[in-house]
Amino acid sequence: MTAVTLPEADGTLRRHELGEPRAWSRPAGPLRARVAFAAAHVVADPLGDNRPGAPAAVDWDHTLAFRRHLWSYGLGVAEAMDTAQRGMGLDWKATRELILHSCAAAKEDDFRIAAGAGTDHVPEASRLDEVLAAYTEQLEFVQSAGAQVIVMASRQLAGLARGVADYRRVYDRLLPQADEPVILHWLGPMFDPALAGYWGSGDTAEATTHFLQLLHDHAKKIDGVKVSLLDADHEKKLRTELPPGVRLYTGDDFNYPELIKGDGTYHSDALLGIFAAIAPAASQALQALETGDEAAYDRYDAAFAPTLPLARHVFGAPTFYYKTGIAFLAWLSGLQPGFAMVGGLQSARGLPHLVQTFVLADRARLLPDPELAADRMAALLKVYGVG
Repeated sequence: MTAVTLPEADGTLRRHELGEPRAWSRPAGPLRARVAFAAAHVVADPLGDNRPGAPAAVDWDHTLAFRRHLWSYGLGVAEAMDTAQRGMGLDWKATRELILHSCAAAKEDDFRIAAGAGTDHVPEASRLDEVLAAYTEQLEFVQSAGAQVIVMASRQLAGLARGVADYRRVYDRLLPQADEPVILHWLGPMFDPALAGYWGSGDTAEATTHFLQLLHDHAKKIDGVKVSLLDADHEKKLRTELPPGVRLYTGDDFNYPELIKGDGTYHSDALLGIFAAIAPAASQALQALETGDEAAYDRYDAAFAPTLPLARHVFGAPTFYYKTGIAFLAWLSGLQPGFAMVGGLQSARGLPHLVQTFVLADRARLLPDPELAADRMAALLKVYGVG
């Protein structure tokens, strides 16, 4: 039995015995029961100068290998999103390179990929026309690379807009430029405080009214909307009000099992950061739905249920530091050589948080090599002076 000695919150030590990993099955191709994207992180070069404010130094080999890991479980990849540290360490130069590399890999093996287009390369934008021009530049780049466009929420727009008219001024001109239907992203302030009041109101109900008007006016240009507000009731209501044919891609890392399962009439598809960490379990759950037999939902629940405590912990407040947990789990799982992140973000979570992440991942049977995970956890504890 593989074991490691872990610190408790009161400073005492206890022996933790790891469970046996589960033999997760891989599908023969892309998942069909739901459209499912995993928002992938970037693997930092452990020898790079990845300090706060420095240009990102990326380990491209392991970054692309991680995407192939996700594709092997039938998931699409949502590239260059907030999980990849857009606005939190990943600069535009590295983002462009990331999109090009990932799109080439996706095309080579015929995997699904979408990528974020935003305005983060013009942080000092002072006019709405500059924001629109920045969006246009990134939209055109993502299209030229061969990915479906995800129109990300813009910090620059949120900072300049004085009401819904300013949002419409930008989006009404941007969306017609898309060659193919896009995914429109509504990222809540728990993920990025700079996006408070998006769509022209700090009141969620009023903002939703503005959002729906935009969707109905541009429905032919919108494949779906990714909503990351961590509010299951709001999402359930919203998906009943969407224009016909427009999907709701849940971004709710707290309530994804029930939202993706649906109520028999409506369901959510998925575009989730947590899927990068629980890809085998997410794939297993969605494969169960494809069978359509009487026990399908039981198998779905059995695959997802142990992942929910892990997800809620990784995405706990302050939620925007969830990226640290995603990279930490990839390191424990042997999917990257070191626990390093661009911008030095590996320091964003304390040791107690990481210890609990380790324990919950083990309980969900998501550590493919328990001995490796235990060795790496023990090495980290030694660095912290524990043991």
